[in-house]
Amino acid sequence: MQRQQEAYRKNGLAVAAVSYDSPALLRDFARRKGITYPLLGDADSTIIRAFDILNTNFHPGEMPYGVPFPGMYLIDVNGIVRAKYFEDDHTERYTAASILVREFGGTAGQAGPTVETPQLTLTSSASDAAVPPGARLTLLLDVDLKPGMHLYAPGVEGGYIPVDWQVSPTPERAPKAWLVRPVNYPPSEQLHLAAIGETVPVYRGRLRLMRDLTLGGSQDLRPLLGPDRTLTVAGSFRYQACDDRMCYAPRTLPLKWIFHIERLDAQRSPEDLRRQ
Repeated sequence: MQRQQEAYRKNGLAVAAVSYDSPALLRDFARRKGITYPLLGDADSTIIRAFDILNTNFHPGEMPYGVPFPGMYLIDVNGIVRAKYFEDDHTERYTAASILVREFGGTAGQAGPTVETPQLTLTSSASDAAVPPGARLTLLLDVDLKPGMHLYAPGVEGGYIPVDWQVSPTPERAPKAWLVRPVNYPPSEQLHLAAIGETVPVYRGRLRLMRDLTLGGSQDLRPLLGPDRTLTVAGSFRYQACDDRMCYAPRTLPLKWIFHIERLDAQRSPEDLRRQ
């Protein structure tokens, strides 16, 4: 969150975090990690309970009992929650950059290659370039269609070929390395094909496709990491473009994302500040 604080500010948002840790522990953590936004201590989990986000995976008597489910609220100046992002597993969480991309669009943290064909230009990217294990980040495809071209949207009938974005499954040696979420397809428009008297859902102009990728834990990722702790995720984008005169042969374009996997913070707080 610290890395994205300025980007949040530019979009009109102030950043603050709440945890069940004591103010003294949070003060030490902020000093060690260079955190400049407010860290609010909720040692008895009063605020956490009020928001109904107490993590029920832990029970009274267990050391982590009292922590919230990991997540983020976007709250406006009137105190109204405009969006929320939460996970059921405390080891998984949305990245701050992923939420920025989803809520405000704009550029991603990792710019991928651009491929140009006679029908379109395709650019792949991701919300983050460097992430820890357990991160839920966002993959993006920006498609710019050439003038007069259209692509068929999912759900089209009659034998037309819709756009299809695939992400490679995890290899057998690391079956839990990542989990691919469904694609968020933007709304399509209805195009009437006068020559054959049909109306079909299509995309024209520019469109952005997004889908989330949740990374596994450190042990799940280890078999796939390169010497420099990079993780490669491959995929493909299949489409058939048409114009007012003809439909072109379907094409499949390869995709690839490379992430640097950060090490988890293993440094303990001073013993006298730890929760007993």
